[in-house]
Amino acid sequence: MRTLPHREPFKAQLTLLIVSLVLSQTIVSLSSQAEERAHGRSMVVTQYGIVATSYVQASQAGARILERGGSAIDAGIAANAVLSVAEPMMNGIGGDLFAIYWDAKTNKLYGLNASGWAPKALTIDHLRSKGITAMPQYGIDSVTIPGAVDGWTKLHDRFGKLPWSDLFQPAIYYAQNGVAIPEAISVYWAATTEALRTNPESQRIYLPNDKAPEIGQVFRNPELAKTLTTLATEGESAFYKGSIAQAILKTSHDLGGTMTAEDLSQYSAEWVEPVSTTYRDWKVYELPPNGDGIAALEMLNIMEQSQPAPAGPISTAELHTRIEAMKLAYADVKAYDGDPKFSTIPVPELLSKKFAAKRAALINPDKANCDATPGALTGSDTTYLSVVDKEGNILSLIQSNYQAFGSSVTVQGAGFVLQDRGGLFSLDPKSPNALAGHKRPFHTIIPGFMEHGDQHIGFGIMGGLNQPLAHAQFVSNVVDYHLNIQAAMEEARFTVNSKLGCNIVIESRVKPEALDQLTKMGHILEVHKEYSTTMGRGQAVLTNTTTGIHYGASDPRADGSAEPESPDFFGAPPK
Repeated sequence: MRTLPHREPFKAQLTLLIVSLVLSQTIVSLSSQAEERAHGRSMVVTQYGIVATSYVQASQAGARILERGGSAIDAGIAANAVLSVAEPMMNGIGGDLFAIYWDAKTNKLYGLNASGWAPKALTIDHLRSKGITAMPQYGIDSVTIPGAVDGWTKLHDRFGKLPWSDLFQPAIYYAQNGVAIPEAISVYWAATTEALRTNPESQRIYLPNDKAPEIGQVFRNPELAKTLTTLATEGESAFYKGSIAQAILKTSHDLGGTMTAEDLSQYSAEWVEPVSTTYRDWKVYELPPNGDGIAALEMLNIMEQSQPAPAGPISTAELHTRIEAMKLAYADVKAYDGDPKFSTIPVPELLSKKFAAKRAALINPDKANCDATPGALTGSDTTYLSVVDKEGNILSLIQSNYQAFGSSVTVQGAGFVLQDRGGLFSLDPKSPNALAGHKRPFHTIIPGFMEHGDQHIGFGIMGGLNQPLAHAQFVSNVVDYHLNIQAAMEEARFTVNSKLGCNIVIESRVKPEALDQLTKMGHILEVHKEYSTTMGRGQAVLTNTTTGIHYGASDPRADGSAEPESPDFFGAPPK
């Protein structure tokens, strides 16, 4: 009997072929079940707390505070203090702060306005006597009283758990030992070189070797470490009445500023009632004037007058509606917003559905409006962070120096810059935002909050006048298109252009055919890269009160992350 050659290898090959076919079918089956998604990052999902910021180490510092038993407020303050070291052009103790806090047990929302007022002697007449005809955008006459420290204090006094001094230890450590500069921050820093050279102290502190720190370079600020140590041990009185106050006043005096000891010592942040609207079946909250959160709410009200475009959030029709709604809302806020202590701000009418319907009727579905005007009434550079603790309490906090490195004035020997928020005042006496002593300027920084049933979201997207329209886009992405908070944060966005009118900045992830159609409708588009920091940098946290699960999101347009609190894996250390 003859033996067939190569029979065993043939059987092996056949077996391999069968196995390969089975594996191929399995992979196809698994692939069909896998999520096909347009966003790059996953949400952080945990039953413990989450801290989301634009700088990883700040998020980690906040998470460590949660692990020590701290509240969402404690973690937020600690993270914010670290950001003041690592992102000094964006925020710091020389700037202002706004916050929304949601208490999970009582289901109550709290608002805090910690924006500072103008020095009493900084008036329109004072500037005109110096030959100044437009509000200064930098220098000592653009400086208003910093509100951040008093804001931290009021939040901690009411909702903090850990000792005040504990909250500053991470920031003190990083200021003393240094932070390695990440990508986005290095770009912002390099862009401010010439402005920093206008002030010798700013140049000395923030331009080591007369250059902005590069990616990976370790930046130290021992003067700020000393200031934060004083703040940690002595509390806010050091800032508004003590040694830090004296350094601020000396700096102002030496530069010909108007700030006095009374301007500092009399300042106080204020608890305010958030304002809100309903968008579809969600309730969305912002803070009332002097901030421009009402622009986000009015924009949503106008958008609500039409149905979301079936083709998605970055389709031609949807983008056109959003852009046109933004123009109308911004025109209204520019005309009517200001400090409510100095003039009546018509918030109820601006946020009414009836007013929104009138404004929406002006939108031509086929043509851009290049000259939006205010409706007739009958009556920056910034940092944002969000925190949810394991009990489900949410902090939505935004803090800013206004423009990069604020006024470019660094407090002598203290290691921090003073904000230039006064640059947003008007020198027109008829404006609701006209400059006056102890008046707060119109503000662009706004924290956001939204809820529906058992879902509660703290969110914010920083970036000057970009913020209201970025808020509205995020809300619509969640509500209209059912994106999770990470996908909603990552989705391509548009923003305002400094040229105004029909000029819009938009990301290149919008399809070319949509860009072409928008251009034919009259929009003048400046197309930026896929993830442009021009669109702002955002964070968000969500808690589900039924499941007790928390979710975190961090914008890929920044250097940050959403960091979860870790449980105590090892318990008490062995004795």
